[in-house]
Amino acid sequence: MIKKVISLCKSFFQNRESYQFCPRCEANLTLQKGYNEELPYWICKGCGEMLINPDIDSNTSWICDRCGSMLNIQAGFTEEMDEWKCTECGFVNEINEENLYLTEDEYQADLQNPYKGLSDEEVIKLMSYEEVEQISKKGNVSVVKNDDGEIFVRKYLKFYDKTVYEYLMQHPVSHMPRIIEVCESDNCLIVIEEFICGKTLEEILSTESFDVASAAAIVLKLAYILRDLHNIKPPIIHRDVKPANIIMDGEEVVLLDMNAAKWVKDEAQDTNLIGSMYYAAPEQFGYGFSASDIKTDIYALGILLNVLITGKLPKEDKATGDIWSLIEGCIRLEPAERCSEAELIERLNTIIKCY
Repeated sequence: MIKKVISLCKSFFQNRESYQFCPRCEANLTLQKGYNEELPYWICKGCGEMLINPDIDSNTSWICDRCGSMLNIQAGFTEEMDEWKCTECGFVNEINEENLYLTEDEYQADLQNPYKGLSDEEVIKLMSYEEVEQISKKGNVSVVKNDDGEIFVRKYLKFYDKTVYEYLMQHPVSHMPRIIEVCESDNCLIVIEEFICGKTLEEILSTESFDVASAAAIVLKLAYILRDLHNIKPPIIHRDVKPANIIMDGEEVVLLDMNAAKWVKDEAQDTNLIGSMYYAAPEQFGYGFSASDIKTDIYALGILLNVLITGKLPKEDKATGDIWSLIEGCIRLEPAERCSEAELIERLNTIIKCY
């Protein structure tokens, strides 16, 4: 349960002529979009501090664990309750003074603690991996090594399907990183997976493109990997096939990153709109009347095939000849009109033989 004491920041603002300033970072609150001095609280856009209006009759700010709404201002709320159902999102919050934080910094640090809520056994296991270097701008993906000096990748994930990772840990898919550990804390999913040597296609494409046969061979190998995922019951779809998630080591092709993966279910639309711009199919962003399915990964392969050959997206520069016919068949707006996985594999094999 995440709560915090705000007695140190009870001042909602400091008056300087007609302007109002954050008492922590001196940011001008009056100029921050959406600010109104009648609000019960305001998150300063300069430093992220929660500033409480002095009219709130409490020195403690109780915050909903799910949606972050302030509970103090919800009708009927009192601190004497053992729990409170947030009127904004319906989540039942525990009201317990043992979960209070003395400062905003302490509260924010706890929000960022990836091991919060894990058992001592899980923490000890995860702490045995020593960080070597960070490999993502956000700092959530790192190269780590264990006590034996073996190299792995550690990820802190905010958006994920834990059951996908748990399944793949027990049932590895060829030419994808092996999942070594999966632990879910209060703040994220922690994944330890196999480190794969080689260069990403994104790195390779920054200096070169591929001829039709080579591009078709790469996409064919990816299609086989995805077929293994799609043949699981129910199918797992990747939903984020793009150059940055593909590693090449010589002739070997490895598909990375199951962060956006999901099980295929009977849904009208995706509940979480997720994917990478340009490679994500329209249905991943709420266009159309269907949820993501196997044809979503087919769409990404079509875009990728064009990029490998031309170095550009289809809307910028189309591949020519028979290969364009295949690409066009993969990237149709309606999933039902896209070529099937079996057809894609058959046509790629034919193209490779012809070249």
